Amino acid sequence: MFLWRYTAAVLVLLSAGWCERLPPRLVSSSPARLEKSFGRHSRLHQCQYMLKHLQDGDQITVHMPPDIAGHWVSDSCEVRSGPEFLTRSYHFYNNYTFQALQFYYRDNQCTEPSYTLLIEGSVHPRQASWVVRGGTEADFQLSRVLLVSHSPAAAEALQVKLEQSCGLVKRLDPGLSYELWADGTKHSSRDCARGLDFSMQELQLLRMERLHRHGDPATNAEELFLGDVHTERAQRRLHKPSGYQPPLQSVKTYDASCVTCQIVSEADLYNPPVLPSQNERPLRLYGNWVSRRCEVRPGVLFLTRHFVFYEDSNIWEGHYYHFSDPVCRHPTFSISAKGHYSQGVPSTAVMGGTEFTFTVTHMKVTPMDMATASILNVFSGDKCGKQGSWKLGVQQDVTPTLGCAALGIRLPHTEYELFRIGRDSAGRSLLFNGQRPTNGSSPDQPHKRATSYQPPLIRCISSQKGSTGIGKEGDHHFRLGNGYKTLDQHLIFVIMLVELVFWSI
Repeated sequence: MFLWRYTAAVLVLLSAGWCERLPPRLVSSSPARLEKSFGRHSRLHQCQYMLKHLQDGDQITVHMPPDIAGHWVSDSCEVRSGPEFLTRSYHFYNNYTFQALQFYYRDNQCTEPSYTLLIEGSVHPRQASWVVRGGTEADFQLSRVLLVSHSPAAAEALQVKLEQSCGLVKRLDPGLSYELWADGTKHSSRDCARGLDFSMQELQLLRMERLHRHGDPATNAEELFLGDVHTERAQRRLHKPSGYQPPLQSVKTYDASCVTCQIVSEADLYNPPVLPSQNERPLRLYGNWVSRRCEVRPGVLFLTRHFVFYEDSNIWEGHYYHFSDPVCRHPTFSISAKGHYSQGVPSTAVMGGTEFTFTVTHMKVTPMDMATASILNVFSGDKCGKQGSWKLGVQQDVTPTLGCAALGIRLPHTEYELFRIGRDSAGRSLLFNGQRPTNGSSPDQPHKRATSYQPPLIRCISSQKGSTGIGKEGDHHFRLGNGYKTLDQHLIFVIMLVELVFWSI
């Protein structure tokens, strides 16, 4: 009972972000931990090397609360659920006021501006987040929202929306600014910004990272992460962020190769950025793809991913490594999944996207810390592998038990996916797959298919011929999407419940 109480308490404290209350420090690498996780022979494997590099490559400094004063811009054409295509240019000032520009487009390459929003207000960073470890909670107050449309077609479409939502009768003309909302005016009760599903809830969660390239503090880069936007547009104004959007780049430190950063930084309310047009790249999934950074998901979840698609068949494997910290230093558990997928067809809902159907048929799980092993051993019967058999670092096949109830996974499992191919500023191939629903559900029906994307993966090996068994590359752990309900999302409530029961005895 004491061990259970101890491990449960540790997990609760970790998930709440207590460790982030320590003074800011440079996060150092722990290669021995990852070396053991990957297996000895994986040192020569390019994909595993790239994942390992996330831990002991560029070093990261995180200051809490963050000093966000400065000019921050998008480094690519971003996609929000709906879909919406946009770029962002945010100024934060030393007196806690801000001026944000959101540029919206008709196309997925951000070459055809539709309209721009200018948002002014104030934001005050507060305490370390209890929801997302490594994040800082903040309070914000809006003072004004302006709208400028950039074409007659855009003005007409906006006119219809605003007439329906707030009774706006004034004619919208391209190139002229209109006040959608203002604090302290006689029209403040009429919120026309609501008609655009507009929200700045993203300012409630902040994280700023300084990346020291090649370990040299003199060549640092700064990135600002703001809270995620709810995947259901109607829920945006009620959503409390529990993850992040793609990071914004500091205008002072962005890499010279980031053409988008430069274009967005020079734009204004009346002159939106127009990004260079690119040829649509053919969607070839074949090969290996890995995470470029430690990723954050709603529900206190940090992870890295590795997908494998085989050239001679429609077989896929997905390798997922889960961690307890926002820089992916401390592994908690990992999952291996294998299955098949359908050939994709162009999406009619999301420009540039391709629709796929994925099925999971086999799965293995490995607990990577004692707390996770203890939790898995609590589940009785045939709900998750062999009862009471879970050991630290030992992989177990859960296919015979049709998945793992502890992780909310049942087999076989089918998901309806969205993919697209892109490239970074260096011309390297990137693979995007569908954003997971904010409410934690799975896209297990066609109408639940995503209309936005997760952080991209980067190609590490061009192709794979034939199919290998799960786990051949040492201790691989895979999962396609994060649509399955996870340990942190569900078992943390069990842990807290056990704690409450214990203290009430």
